[in-house]
Amino acid sequence: MLYPNTIEQKLGFDKLRELLKEACISPLGRSFVEKIRFSDNFGMVEKLVSQTAEMKRVMEIGEDFPSQNYLDATPYLKRAAIEGMLLTLEEFSDLKASLQTIRLCLRFFANQEPESFPLLGEYAKTVRVDKAITDSIDKIIDDRGQIRDTASPELSRIRKKLISEQAGIRKKLDTMLRTAKSSGWISEDVSLTVRNGRMVIPLAAEHKRKLKGFIHDESSTGQTVFIEPTDVFESNNEIRELEYEERREINRILMHLTDQLRPFVPDLQKAYSFLGLMDFLRAKAKIAIQMNATNPTFVNKQFIDWKDARHPLLHLSFQKQGKKVVPLNIELQDKQRILIVSGPNAGGKSVSLKTVGLIQYMHQCGLLVPMADGSSMGFFQNIFIDIGDEQSLENDLSTYSSHLTNMRHFLTLANKRTLFLIDEFGTGTEPGLGGAIAEAILEDLTKSGAYGVINTHYTNLKVLADKTEGLVNGAMRFDGEHLEPIYQLEIGRPGSSFAFEIASKIGLPNTVINRAKEKLGTQQVNFEKLLKELDIERKVFAEKNIELGIKERKAAQQLSEYTKLKSNLENNEKKLVNDAKQKAKNLLSDANQLIENTIREIKENKAEKEKTKTVRTNLENFGKKNLKLEEVEELPSEDNVFEPEDGAIVIGSYVRVIGQTAIGEILSLKGKDAEIRIGDLKSNIKLNRLEKVSNRTYKEATGEKKLKTVSKGVDLNERMMNFSFNLDIRGKRGEEALGVLDSFMDNAIMLGYDELRVVHGKGDGILRTLVRNHLRGYSHVAGMQDEHADRGGAGVTIVKLK
Repeated sequence: MLYPNTIEQKLGFDKLRELLKEACISPLGRSFVEKIRFSDNFGMVEKLVSQTAEMKRVMEIGEDFPSQNYLDATPYLKRAAIEGMLLTLEEFSDLKASLQTIRLCLRFFANQEPESFPLLGEYAKTVRVDKAITDSIDKIIDDRGQIRDTASPELSRIRKKLISEQAGIRKKLDTMLRTAKSSGWISEDVSLTVRNGRMVIPLAAEHKRKLKGFIHDESSTGQTVFIEPTDVFESNNEIRELEYEERREINRILMHLTDQLRPFVPDLQKAYSFLGLMDFLRAKAKIAIQMNATNPTFVNKQFIDWKDARHPLLHLSFQKQGKKVVPLNIELQDKQRILIVSGPNAGGKSVSLKTVGLIQYMHQCGLLVPMADGSSMGFFQNIFIDIGDEQSLENDLSTYSSHLTNMRHFLTLANKRTLFLIDEFGTGTEPGLGGAIAEAILEDLTKSGAYGVINTHYTNLKVLADKTEGLVNGAMRFDGEHLEPIYQLEIGRPGSSFAFEIASKIGLPNTVINRAKEKLGTQQVNFEKLLKELDIERKVFAEKNIELGIKERKAAQQLSEYTKLKSNLENNEKKLVNDAKQKAKNLLSDANQLIENTIREIKENKAEKEKTKTVRTNLENFGKKNLKLEEVEELPSEDNVFEPEDGAIVIGSYVRVIGQTAIGEILSLKGKDAEIRIGDLKSNIKLNRLEKVSNRTYKEATGEKKLKTVSKGVDLNERMMNFSFNLDIRGKRGEEALGVLDSFMDNAIMLGYDELRVVHGKGDGILRTLVRNHLRGYSHVAGMQDEHADRGGAGVTIVKLK
């Protein structure tokens, strides 16, 4: 059930419907667009969305799928079904072109694997276009939409005779024309022409009596007359009779062809319904591709779990302007069914509310939805909305009365399968009373088990959400320091309206603002002040978390390197000890052998003085040679030096956060703020909190070191063993991805691979475009193409090497 009956206009689905009509090629597809309805049948929604997803894959594959001649021939079929009716040549020409499109569609699905497009492939099998009728039409009508000369023997005879007669009469008229030119009756640039279906000679009016014949026409000035000479009068009559015969024969042929078509009309009507569906699905798929829409997991259960959801119409509008929509992350589940969103005006509350309503509505109309992979869609049988002003003079309804009328419907009809959306809950009457009534209504809606999103400024509703199960606070993020909206939804805390801050920024006198604070009371002022302080502290702690994250990653990296180094040192120590032991064992064996030989020689020579001296000298030399200590070079140690650097901070400078160890690079400057990159994270920090440092300091702090180039050979066997033809660069920044890609291509070219696979993901297509443009600079690249849809599609580039 939907409420109110203007829900499509309020959510903006009517504009989406118009976009779909524009994307259709034929009235057949547009008739399907008119039939789009919200469905409360889970199986039907699942089928419609899956059909659209299959057509999106068809279009992304890039194979030949018909994109023209989606002509609506159903009115012709209705006439052809009546006995004695005749279809014209133009109608048969449209039939031929559109039947060819139908056959190409059927052939496409017939050539695919059954599991590739299960729904569309199965539907295509139920459509039948008998070859007999298409062959009959092809036999009669050519590709230009004209009747073939061979359509019948009689037509062939008539046309041959007609050509002969026309050639004969032209020959006679050419002779007369030359005579008239030589006589000076007409100028040299005049040629034969046709009037009333008969060939004539243009002649100057003053010479019209010099040529016998019948005057058919004259020019607008009266200076030229068009004469049919008497000598060709009978020939022109013969041509006219042959043309009548040709027309009668063509009508007879078309009548016979219409009779042949009549038995196939029921099958053809179903075929044209299939053609209309293809046109309709192509339109839905084209819009889905423009919105980068997906087919999220669809579950027959009430919940919302969306990641990076974007308002469809806003996304398309921003896309034309080269801007991006801030995505919405939202989760509603059993414990937190109703989200109470607060925050300042113009902060994005209404857009977020309509995003929820429009996406849920369009999905249950069978369309793909703009959100990230990993999202899940729940199913609701009812959608109720209270958006905008429904005051009515006819029904004597004020703004607040119209809101209360809507609330009466909500309270009466809402159940566990209902999704409701309320914008500016309780407004339009005295704030104290309006807040109390809104709180009572909210309590009843919570008891109904319904799911919903409510925008409000009332503090009592924020407090109620904080202490009631089933409710949860949410806030549209706002930069309290600069008083600028961020347009991001944060679930789990209420938002401040920043009324006093915005009033101060606009320039309202401080005396007025202070009096307003006094009139409001300390409790409300303190509540708003606390929300503002929490928002600012959150921003500060977010920066601290970035710094801690960098330190943790660096510490983890250092711990990993230390553990690896320690393990290597222990292994090397064991190897050295083992080598030393082996060498000592060998040395001891050699020494014992030498001593034994020395003793034996002394004994054999009976301790002769000279011989004994020589033997002892040999023994000493053995000890000096084998037991000599190797000199060890002491390597100088290098200490990290953090060097500050003079000069102004500009884009590209390396800076350090004063009082901290976090070091990063300046990405952009905006007034007194700077956007810096610290590792993989980005943050906005005041310029006066930053200190410029040298390149050396940045490289040492980030772990980057200059490596000395060492000339050494290339171990192709090792590279081949470690090389993979598949490169995954998803999540990397452009410069980093291209560096990895260059190294990958160098190895592939060196090892002689002929086909590579680069996984870059789909996203907005930026990384894919960057990769492909970079690869075009390689002379070794023969070509590139998308991977098969089942294995990644446009998210993967297949690279062919020469």
